[in-house]
Amino acid sequence: MAVLLLKKVIVKRRVKQFKLPQSDRKICVKTNCRRPRGIYSCVWRMFKGVTLMPNIGYGSDKKTRHYLPNHFKKFVVHDVKELEVLMMHNRTYCAETAHNISTRKRMEIVESCPA
Repeated sequence: MAVLLLKKVIVKRRVKQFKLPQSDRKICVKTNCRRPRGIYSCVWRMFKGVTLMPNIGYGSDKKTRHYLPNHFKKFVVHDVKELEVLMMHNRTYCAETAHNISTRKRMEIVESCPA
């Protein structure tokens, strides 16, 4: 196992996805979140007890952004060459095999990686 480079605790301010207001009440309104713009919107006016609005305050810490719970960043690997490049940065990144590669190539990647 590689020695971790990141020593800081990863804090996620919000894990749940933001929902579009009234998407739970109307079928035609999808849940994909966009910031409400209407001046009469109770979400935009930030009344108590309404849907939360996405804003800059929910952002992650710059030093821990994009880190996984195992304190590594994800790197998608398509072949053995990319895995060799990753070995130079093995304290920051961990490998993930791409979803669209064949079983034969996947086995080659698994055999070539150490430990």
